[in-house]
Amino acid sequence: MQLQTTYPNNNYPIIVEHNAFETLSDYIQDYDKVFLIVDEFVDFNFKHKFTSLLNASNTYKIVVPAGEKMKTFEHYQQTLEQLLEYNLTRNTCLVAIGGGATGDFTGFLASSLLRGVDFIQVPTTILAHDSSVGGKVGINSIHGKNLIGAFYRPKAVIYDLNFLNTLPYEEILSGYAEVYKHALLTGQVATDDIEKHFSTREKLNSLKDMDQFIFKGIKTKLNVIVKDEKEHNMRKYLNLGHTFGHAVEYKTKIPHGHAIMIGIIYQFIIANRLFESQFDVSHYANYLKTLCYPVELVQQLNFNDMYQYMLTDKKNNGEGIQMVLLEELGKPRVCHVEKDILIQAFEDLQFVLK
Repeated sequence: MQLQTTYPNNNYPIIVEHNAFETLSDYIQDYDKVFLIVDEFVDFNFKHKFTSLLNASNTYKIVVPAGEKMKTFEHYQQTLEQLLEYNLTRNTCLVAIGGGATGDFTGFLASSLLRGVDFIQVPTTILAHDSSVGGKVGINSIHGKNLIGAFYRPKAVIYDLNFLNTLPYEEILSGYAEVYKHALLTGQVATDDIEKHFSTREKLNSLKDMDQFIFKGIKTKLNVIVKDEKEHNMRKYLNLGHTFGHAVEYKTKIPHGHAIMIGIIYQFIIANRLFESQFDVSHYANYLKTLCYPVELVQQLNFNDMYQYMLTDKKNNGEGIQMVLLEELGKPRVCHVEKDILIQAFEDLQFVLK
């Protein structure tokens, strides 16, 4: 399966299939130097996949820590200096091989190295089906998640579904949140379909037919980003669940998708209050519990902490906190939400996720 962005220029292919990694050599053959920036877990499980590429005299491998802990100024500077030791030209390509954090980090390196070199995304997790497409790259700040970064398009996204075979269930859970989010943004039929298909932990863990839902998710995202690449309006819809979710993630350090799922429940509660929507919040809460998301940790959270983190969200304006809310499935809006509603919704969230 292959997709293509449809910008006026500088488009890139998105290849989603088993054994897609074998096509990488076609995309890197004309560079002076190529650096594989590989997540440590991916390197451990798939080291053999890189052997033939590293036989080329111009290709090197740098193994980096997995996950969000990589996205710091310290690691950014250290890796940047390590790369610059190779006397690079701008005809250099960085290849991000790993989860979403590896892609974010590598893309930001590429955007700033020599004022910009090419990079290719090779996502290896379900979660990265979302982050690898669209050109958002960056690192974290002590003030919040992804506050330092750029919009910088990859030259290609090569999504080899074979990488998913070694994912532990916790990683599957995290990635599923973004796939599920895309279904919510699409509408009732898509949401019913995905919930029916992955109705239990066992079914989700099997990953049966996950490729078709990943492909649908990427198509949903593409339909948005080609119309609003720099997030001026409708691209903000892709942040469904992220305002509160990022706050939870930053405070608790739980995986991204786990936090986003909690954020999605929170926005359902607010939508019911703000729009008088008719979402059955208990249905969604029970679905998360069935799949074993760690929803019980909400009881440990303090609203004031969450509020301070939400204040750093990039969607905010002079009016205060803005959130992506669903009026109904498939119908998102970006709305300003008053603090008293946020407080009431937080109390409701703690109640429904007991």
